[in-house]
Amino acid sequence: MVFWKLHNCNYFSGTERGLDMEFKVGVGKSDFEALRRAGNYYVDKTRFLYELVEDTDNEVALFTRPRRFGKTLMMSMMENFFSIRKDSRDIFEGLEITGYKEFCDKWMNQYPVLFVSLKDIEAEDFNGAYDMLKARLADVCKKLSDLADNDKVNRFDAETFIRLESQMGGLSDVKNALKTIMRMMHDVYGKKVLLFIDEYDVPLAKASEKGIGENGFYPAMLDVIKDMLGTSLKDNEYLAFAVITGCLRIAKESIFTGTNNFASYSVLDEDFSEYFGFTEKEVTDMLKAADRADKADAIKEWYDGYVFGNSSVYCPWDVMNYMSALRKRKDAKPKNYWKNTSHNGILLSFVNRTDFKVKSKFETLMNGGTIVQTISDELTYDTLHSSEDNLWSVILMTGYLTKANADEAGERVRLKIPNREIDSIFEDAVVAHFKNTIDNSVQKAMMEAFWKGDGEKASGMLSELLWKTISYHDYHEDYYHTFLAGAFVGLGYEVESNREKGLGRPDILLKDDDNRRVIVIEAKRSGYEADMEKDCDEALRQISTGKYAEGLYGYGQILCYGIAFFQKQAKVKRM
Repeated sequence: MVFWKLHNCNYFSGTERGLDMEFKVGVGKSDFEALRRAGNYYVDKTRFLYELVEDTDNEVALFTRPRRFGKTLMMSMMENFFSIRKDSRDIFEGLEITGYKEFCDKWMNQYPVLFVSLKDIEAEDFNGAYDMLKARLADVCKKLSDLADNDKVNRFDAETFIRLESQMGGLSDVKNALKTIMRMMHDVYGKKVLLFIDEYDVPLAKASEKGIGENGFYPAMLDVIKDMLGTSLKDNEYLAFAVITGCLRIAKESIFTGTNNFASYSVLDEDFSEYFGFTEKEVTDMLKAADRADKADAIKEWYDGYVFGNSSVYCPWDVMNYMSALRKRKDAKPKNYWKNTSHNGILLSFVNRTDFKVKSKFETLMNGGTIVQTISDELTYDTLHSSEDNLWSVILMTGYLTKANADEAGERVRLKIPNREIDSIFEDAVVAHFKNTIDNSVQKAMMEAFWKGDGEKASGMLSELLWKTISYHDYHEDYYHTFLAGAFVGLGYEVESNREKGLGRPDILLKDDDNRRVIVIEAKRSGYEADMEKDCDEALRQISTGKYAEGLYGYGQILCYGIAFFQKQAKVKRM
């Protein structure tokens, strides 16, 4: 995540700045202590601590949110607040949680905390992923290395700990690692342990991408993660409470079997809905502090629109990246920061399914509409692709779609694309896919009709192409121009679009230099089907009066066409 830095001020929230002060930006900080000690801008989410402890009584709380919504920073903040191995009073100074004095006296730096992140556990095969998991556990042990030397610790636990620290532990050691370390912490500090596991499902997500069946290693990875979580969460007398974050909630019977007092909070739930992501007020305060209030509309259009529970939030990663750009250049334009952080495989896996008829739904979404789907927030990675409902659920949980209405409840959910950034991802991934899967023979037949001057056949072929591809931007004229150009370029032709010719600019100029022939096209978008004929005639008049065909010396054949489009229909007329 990215954060503003203010010189000569150690700790502050967004409301404490003056506009005459200089800001700096740091990129990629998810360590709460480092962030605060550097004086970086921090959007105060510390009241989460009070609500988590005082308003619930959960032994295990799972929070699922898309990537880049501040989960790791939240977990780091929690570790710094609760850990008995830290003195965190100065880094929480001025933040909202310090207003709850009795709560802070009781909980701040009063409990042993075990914090483990699994977000980078990914590899091409099981052995590689398993080695990365062992390395991550070794890192955890190194930070707690003094435990093994403490006389209060059982010597067999200390020996297991040393094997884990040196990455020499066996499968049983790994599966029981968290509980072993928690037992050691309990022995040393005489208190139950808080367990924080960040991005618990990443190893399973990455394993599932390599295949679920015989050739994949998902079952083997599931076996390890299930047992590691099970031993630390189920009937663990050393556990005070646990907080787990991830992208998806894996069904309880698949991985959390037998875990008591288990609570899950997904993007559908109202509780804690405003804590992962920035609210509009938080973004407004940030823009004012940065003296960039004039960018409020742009930042809202591009990065707002996510509805978690009953809260509307912005994506923190995108907001802060754009704020970083604005700090350097006041006229910086918003851009897509999300597409560089994760692949779009889930979208492509969806549209690749020929047994799911989803093209019309994608069109509705990309034209600003909504669709209603049955959504489940309890899935398993080995069944994600088993039904269309499951895939819509995954796309919602991973942030490619959001609820259209904060007040909606129940399994049937109205979905929409949240903002312009995600819309551009749909254009890149989904439109390109449908374009690439169109039968090339239809394009060739269309092209043949154009060269033969057969407007009627060209109309039929062009309409068929429109039916087979995704239409977006509400059929604006620019969409049809792009569609035409893409159809011709896909066949290897040289295409000029809106270049200066004669007294104006034809929409499409297609050259076949090998055969010394050229096509000039002017395209119109018709408001009604009945207008297509006259719009074709108007397009031809424009070619004539604009003298678009003049100056094309050396070509033996010059064909001029007026084309009218209405939704997924095309009408072609030759001059």
